[in-house]
Amino acid sequence: MHKQRVQWVIVGADRVTANGDVINKIGTYNLAINCRHHGIKFMVAAPCSTLDFSLASGEAVEIEERGADEVLTLGGERIAAPGASAWNPAFDVTPAGLVDYLVTEQGVIGAPDVEKLAALRPPA
Repeated sequence: MHKQRVQWVIVGADRVTANGDVINKIGTYNLAINCRHHGIKFMVAAPCSTLDFSLASGEAVEIEERGADEVLTLGGERIAAPGASAWNPAFDVTPAGLVDYLVTEQGVIGAPDVEKLAALRPPA
């Protein structure tokens, strides 16, 4: 990125909230921040089935946490310093403001937000 060899970063999503916040595997948020810093476009490609209009924003999502041993051990042997602990979330929330485009089977939405995503809401 710092050598300007990347023009786009495209990720998927496990869930997209009504305001366009993206819930995806851990590290997606950091990637989006790096894109913004380096002037690289950040795109999320996800089917409309990932849109969750019951959630106003990513703040409402309960993030799955995995066991600390996944990062404190390797092959059953502890690799972390004695007494070290770990927080091991499986997902993170990328704010909609860091998403340049959301691509679904219904089309492309630039700078997704509540109003733009409402057009993809299925009829009641």
